[in-house]
Amino acid sequence: MSVESVADFQELVARVEAQTGYARPAAFGVGLANQALLDPTADDPGATGGAVLDTWFPAPNCAENYGTAAVLAHIVGHTCGSASYRLDVEALQQALSYFAPFENDGQVHGNIDALRAILAALTSSMSARKTYAHTRQNFAQATPRIAVVTFIQDIASAPVDIHDAYLRLHLLSCRKIRPHGCSLEGIFGKLTNVAWTNLGPFAAEGFERVRTALRGQGITLLVHSVDKFPRMTDYVVPSGVRIADADRVRLGAHLSEGTTVMHEGFVNFNAGTLGSSMVEGRISAGVVIGNGTDIGGSASIMGTLSGGGKKVISVGENCLLGANSGCGIPLGNNCTIEAGCYVTAGSKVKMPDGSTVKASELAGKNDLLFLRNSVTGSIEVRFKKNTTMLNEELHKN
Repeated sequence: MSVESVADFQELVARVEAQTGYARPAAFGVGLANQALLDPTADDPGATGGAVLDTWFPAPNCAENYGTAAVLAHIVGHTCGSASYRLDVEALQQALSYFAPFENDGQVHGNIDALRAILAALTSSMSARKTYAHTRQNFAQATPRIAVVTFIQDIASAPVDIHDAYLRLHLLSCRKIRPHGCSLEGIFGKLTNVAWTNLGPFAAEGFERVRTALRGQGITLLVHSVDKFPRMTDYVVPSGVRIADADRVRLGAHLSEGTTVMHEGFVNFNAGTLGSSMVEGRISAGVVIGNGTDIGGSASIMGTLSGGGKKVISVGENCLLGANSGCGIPLGNNCTIEAGCYVTAGSKVKMPDGSTVKASELAGKNDLLFLRNSVTGSIEVRFKKNTTMLNEELHKN
């Protein structure tokens, strides 16, 4: 079907969505994936790629742009369910032809821009590989790349492949969904262990062969980390935030506007802030921080992967975790844990009336001050008369 007008586009969308068995996806995106080099000494090392290392989604979609989803589904033959499909140059060009009626309409079309960028990257990569095969130069540009479109039918279901996993991490960091807004069950098994370098990702397995090949061309390869999760800022830079050290924020972190992550701050995947916060400590996987809450220097919040089990540790609004403090229970609003005091679920806490309870019994309560008695060493809790006053100047970006 030729699409020459907006009406033609709408007709195509209607036809696709009217198909028996077609279901709108909960999320979808067009991505560019890097693959592992199988033989870095080959004339064309990128001719056949190995395991997928990562996938970049320039414009992830969640509960939106169903017309675009229908057009992409039409191109690859998708009807329903969660799946990823490879897009060659012809498929990308076909997709762009369907969106021709929206050219120069004065609107921003993220998915069209993504298709253009991925098509350009794919053709550039193919050209670089041909150049390398003839000249043996620019080896780093010979990394195999593929374009994909990924559909997620239900974000409450577990990811089905690595592209699906990366799309969910993008949705979190792009603030399309909040932490715990989708299933990440089994995500570690879907992701590849990668050597993240100044020249892009390479498989950790067999990496020294790649380093040797590059050194032979006088190219220095700097390894930033070896991990399954990359830096968030290599894929997504949210608006209205400050990040002093990008290495300390993983893709899949959710940072709301007004958040500042200082040099020693750390934010893991499926975790983050819901408002303006100063992060100088550690926000572990699964932890959610409320608006106006500050995490002091070297403070730590126990995550679901580090002893919290399946219990979601959240910290309410306008709380303060002092320097070197720790939190292993959910906190309500306007709570403070003094510097150096670590409160776990099993900590015995002395109440104002002299009785003793487990800290877990105070989970989610508002207006609490936890401190350690410097004489007896016991943890005590007091009910605050006034809410914690935070330094508003620090929150300005």
